[in-house]
Amino acid sequence: MPEIREYELFEIREPVSQTIPFVYNSPHSGRIYPPEFIAQSRLEGISIRRSEDHYVDELFYAASLLGAPLLLANFPRAYLDVNREPYELDPRMFDGLLPPYANINSLRVAGGLGTIPRIVAENMEIYARRLPVQEGLDRVESIYKPYHAALRRLIARTHVQFGFGVLIDCHSMPGNVRVAGSNSRPDFIIGDRYGTSASAELSRTAISILEEMGFTAIRNKPYAGGFITEHYGRPARGLHALQIEVNRAIYVDEVTLEKHTDFPLIVNAVTGFMRQMASYVEQFATDTALAAE
Repeated sequence: MPEIREYELFEIREPVSQTIPFVYNSPHSGRIYPPEFIAQSRLEGISIRRSEDHYVDELFYAASLLGAPLLLANFPRAYLDVNREPYELDPRMFDGLLPPYANINSLRVAGGLGTIPRIVAENMEIYARRLPVQEGLDRVESIYKPYHAALRRLIARTHVQFGFGVLIDCHSMPGNVRVAGSNSRPDFIIGDRYGTSASAELSRTAISILEEMGFTAIRNKPYAGGFITEHYGRPARGLHALQIEVNRAIYVDEVTLEKHTDFPLIVNAVTGFMRQMASYVEQFATDTALAAE
């Protein structure tokens, strides 16, 4: 896939020295679209960008300055979604038979949002025609697997250095998301897979920090965390994974994708959140609730 090699598939923004047991990950903020992908798509311009977690890499930019690595994708989510199993593939998208190990029956595949998505947000079909099966498998081999190998290395290194680790998986959500049963709009959602991917105390602390900063924050609904949170969160081993969703409406115009004038204020708030989370973990690092459950 020579076209994808014209840029770095992903970046790791390393701190000068890792001083906190955190790894930050932004898998959906990539916005470099290979020309060959654009040629395959029936969408163009802003339409094909609807699935991006717009500027989330910039919101969490300060992670490395605070002493934690930040892994971020440059490839777009519409091209390949690393927050899925490696082979959640829709047979309707491909010419030829998928391998028997492909998960063709997942709810995410049914919704058009598998490892190689069929749609972007608002149910817009991406492709004008079917893809060769080998092309789909090549994307998994050349992008998905190296990305997850890099993420595993960062988590393992952190775990060895500190005896435990906290993965923060960073995302954004549409501005029209509402809390079930009410009209309130959360500014942030913290997902811990309903208590299975991280210490409950860690989740409560994250929400408390955001609320004390004046934001509306809730837990798990409607976003409890995806494959990354579920796959890497192992609280019993001292490995905690939280997903954080930032409401796009508070920092970007969702129609034009232009940043709001107060975008720097949201960046500062997110930086403050990261700093307070680090302080909390440093203070309670020896607690069994964090080191292992």
